[in-house]
Amino acid sequence: MSHIDVRTPSAGEMPDYYRALPFANGLPSWEPSDAAWHGGPEPWPAPRPPATSEQLDKWATEDAADPAFHPMAVFEDNRCVGASAMLSFQVTVPGARPLSMAGVTGTGVIATHRRRGHLRAMMQAMFDAARHRGEPLAMLSASEGSIYGRFGFSPATYRTRIEISRHEATFLPARADTGRLELVTAEKARAVWPVIHEHVRKTRVGELTPLPGHWDGLSDTAAGMNGPLRFLVHHSQTGEADGIANFRLPWSTTAKDAGTLVVEALEATTPEAYRELWRLLLDFDLTKAVVAAGRPRTEPLVWMLTNPRAVRITRQSDNLWARILDVPAALVGRDYAEQDCIRIQITADDMCPANKATWELDTRQGRPRCVPTTAEADVVASIGALSSLYFGGVSAHDLAAAGHVSPASQSTLHRLRRLFAIDPEPHNSFGF
Repeated sequence: MSHIDVRTPSAGEMPDYYRALPFANGLPSWEPSDAAWHGGPEPWPAPRPPATSEQLDKWATEDAADPAFHPMAVFEDNRCVGASAMLSFQVTVPGARPLSMAGVTGTGVIATHRRRGHLRAMMQAMFDAARHRGEPLAMLSASEGSIYGRFGFSPATYRTRIEISRHEATFLPARADTGRLELVTAEKARAVWPVIHEHVRKTRVGELTPLPGHWDGLSDTAAGMNGPLRFLVHHSQTGEADGIANFRLPWSTTAKDAGTLVVEALEATTPEAYRELWRLLLDFDLTKAVVAAGRPRTEPLVWMLTNPRAVRITRQSDNLWARILDVPAALVGRDYAEQDCIRIQITADDMCPANKATWELDTRQGRPRCVPTTAEADVVASIGALSSLYFGGVSAHDLAAAGHVSPASQSTLHRLRRLFAIDPEPHNSFGF
C-alpha cells in the first residue's frame, strides 16, 4: 500500500512541487470557455511554455522569502503528486473593514493520481493552517466551476468583459474637468498604481491587498504583435494622481478585431477622474472599439453616455469564491446594513466542524455579536450559501429559490436580504 503524506514541502522539494502544477508545465489553467478576465478576442491567453529548471529555482527562492506564501503538497511514496498553496491577504468586507483572508492558488494533482482524495486532503490541511493563523475566510478563483463547491466554496464576486463602440459612446454634459490627463512611462505607472489601489481598496468591498511586487512587471516594451502597454494618469487640480489606466492597441490579422483598444486595468478615486480616463480612451483616433476585461457587473460609465447600449457585456463569470472557515469570527468581522438579531443554522460542515451550530447574529448594539445558541433557527443555510451572502453581492432570494437557504418565513428572507446586502456590489480588480 502506498504511503500518503500531506505536508509543507521542504526547500529541496519545491521544484517537484511546481512540476505538479498545470501552469508550470504549460498546461491550461482555465476551463475551455470565454474568460471574462481576458480582453483579447481569443477565449483566454495562450499557455506559457513549461518552466525551465532555472525558473523553478527562481520561484522557489522568491516564494521562500515571502511570509504570505504557504505551500501544501501531497506526497505518495515520497513523490510529490499534488500541490497547492494559500496566500495571506487582507480583503475589504462590508463596512470598509479589512479582514484576514487565505487565498487558495496554484492547485493541481498530476493526471495519474487524480480521483484519490488528494485535493481534499490538501484543502483540509490548508483550512486547518489558515484557522491557526487567524484567517476566518478562504477565497479562490475557480479554474473550473464544478470543482470547489464540494469544499464549501461559493461565488461571492463577479466580473465582466465589456465592449464599447467608440462611435456610439457620446458623453452626457458634465462639469468641466479641473484636472489633467498625462501619458506616462511604466516607471511612473509603477509608482502611481499602489497609491490609487490603496485608496480604492479601503472602500471597495471584495478588494484585496496586493502582494509585494504586484506592479513590478509593468513595462514599456512591446509584447510580440500586441504592442506596448500604455499608461494614462489623471491628476487632480492640486496635481495629485487620482486615476490611472493601462491600455494597449494590439495588432490584429482580422478586420473584425482591428482598431480595438484594450483596457487592461482602470481605477480612479473620484468620479471626475473615472469619467476623464474613459473619455480619452473612447476618443483615440484610428480605433473603433474599446474592450475592457475583469470589470464590475455595473459600471457608472453606462450612466454617463447618451446611449447606454454603447456598453455591452460580452463575457461574464464568477470571480472570487468565498469559504467561511470560522463563522463567528467572520460574521463579527463585517458591518451590516440593518439593526437586527437573526439566528442562522449551519447543519453540516465536515471540513470545519466547529461551524456546525445555530449562530445568533445580533447587530443592534453597533458592533455585531455572534454566539452559538440553542434557540430555534430563523434560517437554515449551507456553509457555501452563507459564504456567498457574506460579501453582500449574491441574492438571498436566489439562494432560497435554489434550496441553499431555508428561511422560517418570507419576512425572514427579507430580513436576511436587507441585513447582508450592500451597494455597490463587491468587486476585486485582480486575481491570484
